[in-house]
Formats: sequence, C-alpha cells, structure tokens
Amino acid sequence: MAELAQTEYLYELWDANWDDGPLGNYRILKHRITKKTAKRIYFTRGGARTAFIDRQKIEATGEIFYRPIARTLYLTEPEIPHQPKPPSLVELKQAMADAHPDRGGSDEAFIAARARYEAARRTP
Repeated sequence: MAELAQTEYLYELWDANWDDGPLGNYRILKHRITKKTAKRIYFTRGGARTAFIDRQKIEATGEIFYRPIARTLYLTEPEIPHQPKPPSLVELKQAMADAHPDRGGSDEAFIAARARYEAARRTP
C-alpha cells in the first residue's frame, strides 16, 4: 500500500483587526501547497484559488512578501507576537513625576506624561 505524502503548507500571520491597527488578535492561516517546481511553489488560498510564489526566494530566507494579499508568507509556522503589557498607574505616575519641569523635564514631556496617566486612569 502506498504511503500518504505529508501535506505541506505555507503559513500567514493574520490579525483579525488589521484595518484598525495591530490589536494582537492574531491567527495563523495555512495555505496548502499543491505543487512544487524548480522555480515556483503553487498553493491554494481562499479555498480554491491557486496562486504561486518564487521558490528560491522563500527557501533562501524562510519568508516572502506576497503582494496580491499584502502579507508575508512563511515556510514554517511563525510565532504569534505578544502585545507588551501596558504600564501600570504607578509606573505612569512615576514617569509623570520624572518629566516634571522642577525635576529637569520639559513642559511638553510633562504634559504628554500627564495625558498618558489621565487616559490610563479613565480606562477600566
């Protein structure tokens, strides 16, 4: 009995909120590789649509920017980026104090630090 060939994929890191900015709602989309030639890798995207990429470029770096969807495709599954933890109120208050003009800061730096602190206080 013939052994089944392992299915290969190209991976895409997709943010559900890409149009509102990177909010961290990432998913990894898989695009099934259907055929490989010396110059191209053919894959399906969006269900049944067939597309291709340059095989030498993706095998050299492990990733390639695929212009039709304006995203990067990867040979191996990428790690999902994590959003940095927002600063606490204590940290923001300290940054505001450090930016105060009496402590050597500028008026603009203090105003910006106070705005960040006040915005953080208002958010639940």
